[in-house]
Amino acid sequence: MDLYTIQVILLLSIPFFLGTIWAMVNAAQKEFSSVAIKITWILVAGIPFVGFIIYLLFGFRQGKRPDVENTD
Repeated sequence: MDLYTIQVILLLSIPFFLGTIWAMVNAAQKEFSSVAIKITWILVAGIPFVGFIIYLLFGFRQGKRPDVENTD
């Protein structure tokens, strides 16, 4: 493999890697109807290349952000 091919592969895979990390963190921070569903979405989001797309399409709106209490 030449250097150009390696650069192209890296440039194409970095967005998928970052999307996967974001989806897993987002699913871990949200509250779902049960812990099993939350774990399932974290695992789905961790599937390389397609997991975060599946999470965005089907799981992103299922969970809700926990209420943050103001401590002022």
